Amino acid sequence: MIKEIRIRTNRRNELQDITAQINAVISESEIKEGLCHIFVPHTTAAVTINEKADPDVAVDISGSLSRIVPAGWDYKHAEGNSDSHIKSSCVGPSEFLIIKDSKPLLGTWQAIFFCEFDGPRTRRCVIRVSK
Repeated sequence: MIKEIRIRTNRRNELQDITAQINAVISESEIKEGLCHIFVPHTTAAVTINEKADPDVAVDISGSLSRIVPAGWDYKHAEGNSDSHIKSSCVGPSEFLIIKDSKPLLGTWQAIFFCEFDGPRTRRCVIRVSK
């Protein structure tokens, strides 16, 4: 099963928890054990798995990436969003999850985050669930 979800971001750089949307897609698939592939088809966005229990972790990740790859540096790309492309490449466009008992196998503190680096925008995320 392949399903697409839409994500509306609110800031230029943000990590948005999409775990509930991924859980809904897995539940809809009715697959008890298998794989879930999450793919972000954008060159200035990404997906990652990290801690949700403390929301400051997502803030720290976003802030650290902005310090490592600052906006406004002397980039050659004319659109003014080279930092967004680089951040997206560093984090990556996809994640794989193991499905067990119709749920993603995540650690106690883990969540799935859509990473926006050139927002605010309406984005797409493609999810493939298979046995």
